[in-house]
This record gives sequence, C-alpha cells and structure tokens, in this order.
Amino acid sequence: MKRTAGQDRSITRQWRPATQAVRGGTWRSEMGETSEALFLTSGYAYDDAATVAARFAGEAEGMTYSRLQNPTVQMLEERIALLEGAQACRTQASGMAAMTTALLCQLSAGDHIVAAKAAFGSCRWLVDNLLPRFGIAGTTIHAGDTAAWEAAIRPETKVFFFESPANPTMDVVDIEFICTLARKHGITTVIDNAFATSALQKPMEFGADVIAYSATKMMDGQGRVLAGAVCGTSEFIDETLLPFQRNTGPNLSPFNAWVVLKGLETLDLRIFRQSENALKVAEFLETRVPRVLYPYLPSHPAYALAKKQMKAGGSILSIELDGGRAEAHGLLDALELVDISNNIGDSRSLMCHPASSTHHGVGPDTRAEMGVGENMLRLNVGLEDPQDVIDDLDQALTKIGL
Repeated sequence: MKRTAGQDRSITRQWRPATQAVRGGTWRSEMGETSEALFLTSGYAYDDAATVAARFAGEAEGMTYSRLQNPTVQMLEERIALLEGAQACRTQASGMAAMTTALLCQLSAGDHIVAAKAAFGSCRWLVDNLLPRFGIAGTTIHAGDTAAWEAAIRPETKVFFFESPANPTMDVVDIEFICTLARKHGITTVIDNAFATSALQKPMEFGADVIAYSATKMMDGQGRVLAGAVCGTSEFIDETLLPFQRNTGPNLSPFNAWVVLKGLETLDLRIFRQSENALKVAEFLETRVPRVLYPYLPSHPAYALAKKQMKAGGSILSIELDGGRAEAHGLLDALELVDISNNIGDSRSLMCHPASSTHHGVGPDTRAEMGVGENMLRLNVGLEDPQDVIDDLDQALTKIGL
C-alpha cells in the first residue's frame, strides 16, 4: 500500500472539507484502484522474524494485527481526522464503544466527571451506572446553565462530557465557554458531535479536546452499519486512548470502515440538504403542534448560539404534544411514509418516541430530569421531497385529531 499522489498531510490539510471527504486519507495498492480497497484480514505475514520484532517494538512501520492496524480502517481514521481538524482519530465498533472508550481510557477510581443532564440514554447510563462501579463519581447539570459547570467542579474533576445539540431535547450549549472553563481548570472536554458532524460544527475550533462520534449516524448516512470514532491530539489518541483500545478490543471491522468511507464522500451534500428539509418540516410543524425543538428555528431558546456554532440546523428535530404517550404513539401509528425507527442520520425520514425507546432504560425520574417527556417525539428528516414528509405528518396529525 502507498499513499496516493498529494496525500502528504501538509497538502491534504490544505484541501477544503468537500475534497477531504472524497480524497482524504486515500491509500492505493499496486493495483491502482480508485475506490478504497477493502482488507478483510485479521492478521499479516512477515518476511522474517526480525521484522515482526521490530514492528511490535515500534521500531518499524507496518501492520501487526487488525485489532491495532488495518489499511481500510486507517484510511477512514485519517479521513475523519482531516474533516474534524484533529491530529489523530481512532475508530470503534459503535458510537457507544466510542463514548465508553473516550471516557474510560482517561478516568480512574477517585476521579470525577461533570456531564450534561440531557443526553442520549446510553450516555447517561455510562455516567449514572457504569462509571460509579469503578469508583468514578459523576455530577449531571443543565448544560445551558453556564454557572452550573463551574459550580460542579471539584479538585478531582477530570472530564466535562456533553452533546450539542443534545439527543433528543435539542439543547444547544455554549461550547466555547465550557471548553475555556475546562482548560482553565485542567479538565478535558469530551463532546459528542454526532448530531452536527464536522460538516456543520467543529468543536475543536471552540477549544474542545476530544470529539466522539456515532459514525453510524450521518457519517454512514444510510442506516447500513454500526461505527464510532474518537478524535483528539496525537498524544491523547496514541498515549491515552490506544493502550485502552488495543487491550480491550472495541475495534471497527474493515467492512464497516469501508462503508463509512463511502458515506463520507456524500456527507456534505446530504447533511445540508437534510438540514434544509428539516427546517421546512419544522416550520410546518410549528403551525400544527404545541412545541417544536429545532436549533435553526427562531423559537429555539438558543437560536442565536446555534447560528453562531453551526452552519445549519441538522436533520433532527423533536416535537412535544399535549396528549402524552397515547397521542404520541397514535401519531407514530398513523404515519404512512415516515418509518417508526430509533435510528437517526439516515437518508430516510424516521420517527420515534424516546421515552419508550432510546431513553427507556434510564427510568422515568431521569427522563423527567432530562426533559424527555411521554409527549415527546424525535424526527430524523431524510432526503425525500420535504413536501411528501410534510404531507405524511399532516395526514397523521389529522387522524389523531390535531
């Protein structure tokens, strides 16, 4: 394998994001393939024993085992790092593998983490249930309350962990403020950027240290595979994250990496079109339901901040009805075009009831604290004609008497 012409990093970092998404991190074999090669191998053969020893000692470049290196996976990692503006990236088997790795690789018994109350259900489960088992204390706060971040800091606080926009409440938080505060106190910021991706928002430009992703979502973009990624400095990725990952094994398969590589080629096109579609759908829903939560609606409480941090509002929005679970489920059951599904980032429009799906596991008290009510529905707006999505929502709302 060799890098294609122009793949020197000093050159690729000068390319614009749309070019990096198509060509960044590309290697080619002696066959000269234009599409990235798929290396379905667990191990590698060596010319001699000395080569094995040198590679394992870190004295020579080359592959040793696909839990550590795989050409297809490394191409994806280089591409994501370029798009993020990060020095390095490591991919994982799923979004939650990425979140778990990003936290556990740097936290130990006696440490403390401050996290946003509003988050994906499994992310809250990590903070509330998994980390305490290892002696890692957590404090959850309303992320939009900037004073709450400083008030929650302890001498043993090591990490700030949050999403923006948050799943499914669409909370938008002041990334620059939180990251500046964290650096002042020697705290590492870990941000889940899955809803926006680097195409719409680059937290490192606001001072973030570590960016974690469910690449299952917008990066793949077509609901095909599970994947995760963590970006940061070379020092963090190689010296803190890699020892944890190489010995615990939450690795991404080469096939899934190849699929995500293909997805990244159209990320810029998809996410801006889906954002455009989502805004149209959100504007319609504002005329039909009690509350719509979408960052690029002027009615969103952090609209001005969202416009500052994001290039567009993304493909996800949430709505709140007045009739609780029965009315929310009734709307889902009345849909004809939009699928009932708990995935997001797909090219298809998908809708779910978070309280009985993505956030069921955190329990009613935590859901209430997070702002995830029985009346909330989350909608991923896809690449269909937005008028068809609007028509489907219109007929479904009419069927349930709204």
